[in-house]
Amino acid sequence: MTRREPSEIEIGDLLFADAVVKHVKSNAIVFAHGGATVGIGAGQMSRVDSVRIAAAKAAEVGKASGMPRSPTFGSVLASDAFFPFADGLEVAIEAGATAVIQPGGSVRDREVIAAADAAGIAMVFTGLRHFRH
Repeated sequence: MTRREPSEIEIGDLLFADAVVKHVKSNAIVFAHGGATVGIGAGQMSRVDSVRIAAAKAAEVGKASGMPRSPTFGSVLASDAFFPFADGLEVAIEAGATAVIQPGGSVRDREVIAAADAAGIAMVFTGLRHFRH
């Protein structure tokens, strides 16, 4: 959907993250890197809060492990449903995500795509919503 296509490494991580996110409940967000989850946010009323929680949990683990920065830097992000606004995507970008996979289908998809393009990240739409309660 964006001007930049994901790299082959990002595609692998995007597919992995998408497989994981379908098993997480309600406004699920998964950061993945190197074939592993590095942050998961779920169960929130707000998708942006799920992104914040996933990024914060990843940063905590990274700090406890002695990493110089959060493992979300250079990661990809999967969302179980569309981003209704660009704010959740902007938090993911700030956390270091380089590519995103999501179903699309929001009336504001153009705004979300524009935010991804402005940041130079790749975004893929699946057309398949995993949203579970």
